[in-house]
Amino acid sequence: MALTGRAGLLALIGVFVVGLLLPSWQGILVVLAVLVVCVAADLVLAAGVRRLTFSRAGATSVRTGELCTVQLTVHNPGRRLRGVLRDAWAPSAGVLDDRVAVDVPAGGSRTLSFELRPVRRGDRTADRVTVRSLGPLGVAARQGSHEVPWTVRALPPFHSRKHLPPLLERLRELDGRRASLIRGAGTEFDSLRTYVIGDDVRSIDWRASARSPDVVVRTWRPERDRQVVVVLDTARTAAGRVDGSLGGLPRLDTSMDAALLLSALAVQARDQVDFLAYSGKVRASVPRTTLPLLVNAMAPLEAELVEFDARGMVAEVLRRAARRSLIVLLTSLEPSIEHGLLPLLPALAARHRLLIASVSDPAVHAMAAGRGDLEAVYNAAAAERTLAERRRLTALLARHGVEVVDALPDDLPRALADRYLSLKAAGKL
Repeated sequence: MALTGRAGLLALIGVFVVGLLLPSWQGILVVLAVLVVCVAADLVLAAGVRRLTFSRAGATSVRTGELCTVQLTVHNPGRRLRGVLRDAWAPSAGVLDDRVAVDVPAGGSRTLSFELRPVRRGDRTADRVTVRSLGPLGVAARQGSHEVPWTVRALPPFHSRKHLPPLLERLRELDGRRASLIRGAGTEFDSLRTYVIGDDVRSIDWRASARSPDVVVRTWRPERDRQVVVVLDTARTAAGRVDGSLGGLPRLDTSMDAALLLSALAVQARDQVDFLAYSGKVRASVPRTTLPLLVNAMAPLEAELVEFDARGMVAEVLRRAARRSLIVLLTSLEPSIEHGLLPLLPALAARHRLLIASVSDPAVHAMAAGRGDLEAVYNAAAAERTLAERRRLTALLARHGVEVVDALPDDLPRALADRYLSLKAAGKL
């Protein structure tokens, strides 16, 4: 049972009636009796809510920040239902309006639409549907809740997809599918063509040129059908938030964005992409992934407050990657790398090429530039020490043959994709 605002209004009118017209116990009893009769009449005449049944339809997945619609159908086997319905979801589901007026005829049904705009990645679930059935007087209502499960998976937003068209254009140039003065370097012979100004003289085929009236150069096709293993660190350092144009997102979300751009580009380059999310165990695994499979696997991932198990990750990669591959590890450049990952590099580098991508915190760079007062100078000193440590780790990894991409959140996806294309053009995959 629920009382409405009309019940309060009737009670207020009753106060004036008792105070002005019937200032006695009899007056109070008369007002209470009228209120009780009105409430009882509404409860008796209101449609029941226990026998209502519900069904859902609509979106099951949507990109974070985008709009989707979920339909809720109310089936009413009893008398006419008039009242208010609330469809409760987790706050991060971003329901725009979860309360609607309902009017369902006896034995009929009504379909209601609710718009959601998820603000967080992951599975957003419906809680319960609460119906308040009003009586004819609108003083009281029957109220009940029903479990009507539904899940909408909020996928990673993939903001870096705006970089994909120019990257694909560059890939076409490397692959020779677009006319250009500079042909892609690689390890697979493609064709012969006439020399033009700007070609590398080392590509001249002297034997073919001797048989032709023009100077002829060899063109090379970038490597294809290579294996790229994208490893996403989901341990404690991935939970740290970094400032960027999209706000303070966790490092994990920025790493996901970079992994999506790299994977989309590698698939277009006809390379095989395998995905692995790892912390102290395998969190997600998608062999021979495509972009839809990848975003779906990433959506429910959250950082675990555990130390990253480098030894377990290396063992898992070596077990999965039988042939020589490009291993892309999206992790944080922390001092723990020196003691965790560094001793394992010889075993990994002997069979694969390793590329580490890390998100740099803009707040640290901002602190390093501060000189306003004494506190700012101390902050700048601490920030410079942090940046120097990252440069030292980058140089140490480079001495072991490891490529490192260390960039700000907004720059990391494009920087990682550019490094991949550079390796591909140089035939180093």
